[in-house]
Amino acid sequence: MQRPTSFTHHARLAMLAASLVFASAGAAAQDKPAADDALVNPVAARQQAQEIAKGDPARWYRNDSEQQTLRKELGAALQEARAAWQRDTAQLRHPGQQ
Repeated sequence: MQRPTSFTHHARLAMLAASLVFASAGAAAQDKPAADDALVNPVAARQQAQEIAKGDPARWYRNDSEQQTLRKELGAALQEARAAWQRDTAQLRHPGQQ
């Protein structure tokens, strides 16, 4: 006697097959050799070495009031965008309450 197949049985088989595919893809990705400097273009490697030898740009450490103002404005804009996003998602979850 053959067992009747159900949707949940097929769904479980599909999920098992998908997990096997993803597991094998992850294992295949681990088989690749690690990237090293031998793969870098020699011209790019020389340029990178020169930039590293020069050190960090001075502007990274300068106390610039314009940079501070921009940083504050960006922070305020980000805060406004997050508040709007939270308000909008709350309206989607609970329509008509706000």
